[in-house]
Amino acid sequence: MKRFVSAVALVVLTAGTALATECPTLQAQIDAAIGTRYDPSAANVRQIAAEAWALHQAGKHAESVAKYDEAAQAAGIKLTHKQ
Repeated sequence: MKRFVSAVALVVLTAGTALATECPTLQAQIDAAIGTRYDPSAANVRQIAAEAWALHQAGKHAESVAKYDEAAQAAGIKLTHKQ
């Protein structure tokens, strides 16, 4: 039982770390996609991405990744996620 709990803890910690390092990559993809556009659509995407970054900084990485997906959908792009 002790090994099982240790294994589950290791998986949870590894998954959290993987998502934590994915957030900056997703932010860079959003930034590259909208570039220096200043139209209302780009402003909306920037706002959603800012919310995603705030979630990342708060340690809510799964929620942050979901918010980045929302920003990508608003921008009409597909993000490349880590596997």
